[in-house]
Amino acid sequence: MKIERASGILLHPTSLPGPYGIGDLGPEAYRWVDFLAEAGVKLWQILPLGPTSYGDSPYQCFSAFAGNPYLISPDLLLREGLLAEKDLAEMPDWDDSRVDFGRIYRWKPALLDRAFARYEQTASQQLRDEFVSFCAANAAWLDDFALFMALKEANGGRAWVEWEEPLRRRDPSALNNARRAHAGAITRQAFRQFLFFREWLALKKYTNDRGIKIIGDLPIFVAFDSSDAWSHPELFFLDDRGHPTVVAGVPPDYFSPTGQLWGNPLYRWDVHRARGYAWWIERFRATLHQMDIVRLDHFRGFAGYWEVPGEAKTAEHGRWVPGPGMDFLRALKAALGDLPIIAEDLGEITPDVIDLRDSFGLPGMKIFQFGFSGPDNLFLPHHYVTNCVAYTGTHDNDTAIGWYASAPEHEQEYYCRYMASQAQDVAGELVRGLWASVAGYAVAPLQDLLGLGTETRMNFPGTLGGSNWAWRYRENTLTDALRERLKELNYVYQR
Repeated sequence: MKIERASGILLHPTSLPGPYGIGDLGPEAYRWVDFLAEAGVKLWQILPLGPTSYGDSPYQCFSAFAGNPYLISPDLLLREGLLAEKDLAEMPDWDDSRVDFGRIYRWKPALLDRAFARYEQTASQQLRDEFVSFCAANAAWLDDFALFMALKEANGGRAWVEWEEPLRRRDPSALNNARRAHAGAITRQAFRQFLFFREWLALKKYTNDRGIKIIGDLPIFVAFDSSDAWSHPELFFLDDRGHPTVVAGVPPDYFSPTGQLWGNPLYRWDVHRARGYAWWIERFRATLHQMDIVRLDHFRGFAGYWEVPGEAKTAEHGRWVPGPGMDFLRALKAALGDLPIIAEDLGEITPDVIDLRDSFGLPGMKIFQFGFSGPDNLFLPHHYVTNCVAYTGTHDNDTAIGWYASAPEHEQEYYCRYMASQAQDVAGELVRGLWASVAGYAVAPLQDLLGLGTETRMNFPGTLGGSNWAWRYRENTLTDALRERLKELNYVYQR
């Protein structure tokens, strides 16, 4: 992957403003892209776009292939005649600064069902043909996903391991009966996916047409309660009832003293290898249809990963297990050609991880916040190489303002020495320092460009629910002054 000097902003679509309780792919998304273009920003980085579930994390989705229906725009459905104004008459009184996921999960599916009902009654033949074509083109994952979601609905939202045994173990006769019994619900689920991808790919084209690339995010693991684990149990370490025998996590680190117990089922890499990594290749192909560049989350897991017993309560007690390594990336490259991948090479990085990254010329990540322990810290800009992506912080970090306020005194003191400042504008100084660096890509969360505090943090690793993933910026936040400041930074530092 060749990096050309550019700047980017990290903002997930859920954080966009708008009147419907959650950021979506409608008019505000287009205004956001216009703002980026006018400011000379060439990269828009997002989090995974999959359908979120319990805990609201985009890293724990019901599918590695499907899109998030909560991002579908009511405004665009109104324009198409799939919704009417009366459908929005009883809309909740939303908080415009945070996503209330609980209320969204109750309100929006009913709205989408009304859109589906109107589609069935009034849709043009062209729209019907588009839907049929979409279903055919995506049948490899969509058929199982739509059935999975219909069965979850029929089972009160319970995880698939709690379904009746014939469905749990995918008995062919039981699946055929379920397809007949839940045909309407299956089509509704497929229609939601059709709407999502129709809107997202239109927005992506608009973004690309304005000279902006989208950096997506591909989590290494899939959720246990997912269509992927249910439809391909042989690819994971699951027992006879479908429960994981070992799960994913990371040992104690910067983010958590007890490690992070993610709970995702681990891959049977021997099975993937025997199948030529076919599932992974299709997953990457689908992701690269949606994005221009992929941030490969937990890249070190492809060299070696932390395996935790399935019944463990924390990630403290586990073991390192070799990953698929070079063989995996060679298979991807042979199938897909150039790999536009950013390696998320954070955490406990060993020489084999660096070798894997560098053998394929993949840019790694640098986090400015991590750098202030002393001059030999490799996260400081004077150690950067061109082939890297540098961030003030990521979705897992505190904001720049929040970080400095809670940093140890020795880090605060070294920050002031390194930046030759009195720390009166920490967020602005970190942004300028990154933009001035040799890093090919310099990226900041919108919160840091706005100089916001901990209350706007996107995620607290190792915690569930709460304020995680909920932040939204308000309408009129993207001021002329902010646009001109970004434009000047991009000009001065040739980004």
